[in-house]
Amino acid sequence: MIAILTADIINSRKLPSQKWMDDLKVFLSQFGKTPNDWEIYRGDEFQLEIKNPEEALLIAFQIKAFFKSIRLDVRMSIGFGNKTYTSKKITESNGTAFIRSGEKFEILKKQKINLIVNSNDSLFDEELNLILKLSLSFMDNWLQQSATFILVAIQNPTATQEEIGFKLGINQAAVSRRQKRSNYELVLQVDRYFRKKIKTLTA
Repeated sequence: MIAILTADIINSRKLPSQKWMDDLKVFLSQFGKTPNDWEIYRGDEFQLEIKNPEEALLIAFQIKAFFKSIRLDVRMSIGFGNKTYTSKKITESNGTAFIRSGEKFEILKKQKINLIVNSNDSLFDEELNLILKLSLSFMDNWLQQSATFILVAIQNPTATQEEIGFKLGINQAAVSRRQKRSNYELVLQVDRYFRKKIKTLTA
């Protein structure tokens, strides 16, 4: 089983693409190579293959934080399933993970939801999507400082508040405030719960 994340940058025209495109490419490159593992297309949409589905939600949270840190936002649909056809370009590959990601991606705008999962297991999807909807009530409102903290904290999971503060150029007390404002501990709890539940799925 793999995960396919399909995304659409919200209000991408608010910033000239040269201000975020290169940074996005560098950011996505940590998860694989383009165009086989990820690809940006139609200017403000991209697709990413996540080979370990347990990592899917934490990667989605990082992507969310990346865009909020540059004052943009993103819609994401994550499909879980198999990969039955491999092309040199991820957007030309196929399988149930691709189909399920695409199905939910088409309804994100209509439902005004920015993150959704689709595994074809109705109980799993109903439960996880409710948790995500509740989580988005604060994630959608992350300010730039909170989002930047989230990004650094997730990418440095063993770092102390002092070490994170050094990376951000702030003191430990400021790190503590940002951690609380961003609901970082709740983000980690959601990820841990997701990792337990995803083990019950089959492709």
